[in-house]
Amino acid sequence: MIGWRRFASGVATRAWAAGLLCVAGITPLQASAPEVSLRPIDRPFSDRPLSDRPLSDPPLSNIAASAAVLPQTSGAALADLEQLAPALGADLRPVERPVSAQLLAAAALPADLVPRVLDQSLVPFVRPDTIAEQALFKRRHLRKGSVCGDIEIQGKVIGGVVATLPGCGARDAVQVTSVAGVRLSQASVMTCETAEALKRWVSKDVETAFGRRNKVVSLRVAAHYACRTRNNRPGARISEHGRGKAIDISGFKLEDGTLVTVLNGWDAGQTRKPLARIWKAACGPFGTVLGPKADRHHRDHFHLDVASYRSGSYCR
Repeated sequence: MIGWRRFASGVATRAWAAGLLCVAGITPLQASAPEVSLRPIDRPFSDRPLSDRPLSDPPLSNIAASAAVLPQTSGAALADLEQLAPALGADLRPVERPVSAQLLAAAALPADLVPRVLDQSLVPFVRPDTIAEQALFKRRHLRKGSVCGDIEIQGKVIGGVVATLPGCGARDAVQVTSVAGVRLSQASVMTCETAEALKRWVSKDVETAFGRRNKVVSLRVAAHYACRTRNNRPGARISEHGRGKAIDISGFKLEDGTLVTVLNGWDAGQTRKPLARIWKAACGPFGTVLGPKADRHHRDHFHLDVASYRSGSYCR
């Protein structure tokens, strides 16, 4: 039933359309396709904006010569384009940028106020030879005073250290005055292994422990090479100090002149955490790290040595 209704509705619709065509005087046989194509055609040259013209379009100077082949172009449009042609030139090639008004104004100022303004380039200047020479001279000076083959370890070579007790002494020892730009309060005798561990510790953790704006500039050395037993106890084993493998640090001097000591700063409010970080950071570069909590012998300094253990660093 539904299909029949749709068919009847379609027949009625076609009949109604045919009736309209007959009323208008048009029969279905007279309907045909349009003779003109519905595809878009190019806009005449004279009607296109200048910004839309492709590069293949002729220059504006040839507009008048092309008027004969542009029947769609009105006389008013051609007149407008002919007036624009002299102002824009024969073509649209870029022209040289005019001189900046600021540069012209600067050139008009007295020479003593703005010297050679127009000659100044925005390209960075080459570093002056004097600065390069100073840097090279400083590097040569540091290399001359370096030991252990490291320019950041300054001091002098003292060679072998004669032992006064069995088990003491050091071979190829050096006397270090500074590491990584941080001075030692006294020239300290040690091996190159100890000096290299001290430099790594200072450059990585100690120098900026109290802030990058107030760096550590000096280490207070409590002890370095000394031919003695551990904690100076009779009959005890030879200390690592007696082999040139240990150094004791009791304080840190900052750029503003402040001296932070292990004795007073370990429990102080502002210096407790930096000192604890410094002590902990020494575990790794050094094999043994002892601090105020180790025993009563180390309550006022950090003991650092490069002794090796199978279980790793001993830190207490």
